[in-house]
Amino acid sequence: MERNNTLRPVGIFFYDNCQIVDATGPAAVFGAANVELKTAGSSARYAVSTASVRAGRVDTSCGVAVVADIGVDRPPPAYDTLIVAGGKGVHAVLQNPEVVGWIAKAAGKARRVVSVCTGAFLLAEAGILDGKRAVTHWYHCDALAERYPRVRVETDPIFVRDGNVFTSAGVTAGMDLALSLVEMDHGRDIALTAARDMVMFMKRPGGQAQYSAHLAEQAAAEGAMRDLQLWLLENLDEDINVEAMAAKANMSVRTFNRRFKAETGRTPARWVAECRVDAARRLLQESPLPVKAVAARCGFGAEERMRRAFHRAICISPDDYRHRFSTLTAH
Repeated sequence: MERNNTLRPVGIFFYDNCQIVDATGPAAVFGAANVELKTAGSSARYAVSTASVRAGRVDTSCGVAVVADIGVDRPPPAYDTLIVAGGKGVHAVLQNPEVVGWIAKAAGKARRVVSVCTGAFLLAEAGILDGKRAVTHWYHCDALAERYPRVRVETDPIFVRDGNVFTSAGVTAGMDLALSLVEMDHGRDIALTAARDMVMFMKRPGGQAQYSAHLAEQAAAEGAMRDLQLWLLENLDEDINVEAMAAKANMSVRTFNRRFKAETGRTPARWVAECRVDAARRLLQESPLPVKAVAARCGFGAEERMRRAFHRAICISPDDYRHRFSTLTAH
């Protein structure tokens, strides 16, 4: 590897009640890359520092405190890469014009700007995502699109690049994005070795959509709605309609639609459709069942109906999906 003296300052911005992995995950990736760069004989390295609303202790959503090197009362340094973390606390800092202004100034100085999860809301609030493609945690994509109509929100990718702005999906997707940045900076070998050391995929198979439907089941609170969702996941082959779901939940259709959307972020019909695609993807990956049998088992009925659903959800046919992602060993 060619020796060089490149120092890449990375600034990670977080705040009270942020998701800790959004901040520490990318930091760990850059740290692992530093180890591999040193082993490869390069003096290049990442210098990670932190910023927040104020310098000092910051309490994350899991209860573990982290320390910010500087607060927004100081001018932002000239970062090579600015990373904005997400988490439940993002909605509070969105209301702080000093924070939003600091993010805008820091982004203006940086070679590239990155958000993890709902950190995309802060970038959007600062105007950085205007006219750009972006992604966030699957559960918050609709809210991002509704609040910031000038942002071209995508729902499936693990991360999206538009110019020098990079946005990632939920939580651990920030580590996937950080690994991609390492590959851009220092090549595949350094990134691959760092990924192996961290027990990560170099390129994660599929997009976040393959997980979203079954994760959506966990979004509902304990009770009748959660019980209904668990039942649905076990009975996707049945003829499920909104009227039947409302009856099973002992609610009127109107009340059921409102409650379901409030607790899951999805309409009942959309949630069932996503669950069916998700279940079909798993069977195509892990079983030798013919596509026709997968369609029947997952409640699509006709194979063509499943094919249309796949194209709508992930822009690929069931046959092509199996060819790309099947875990079965060919004989």
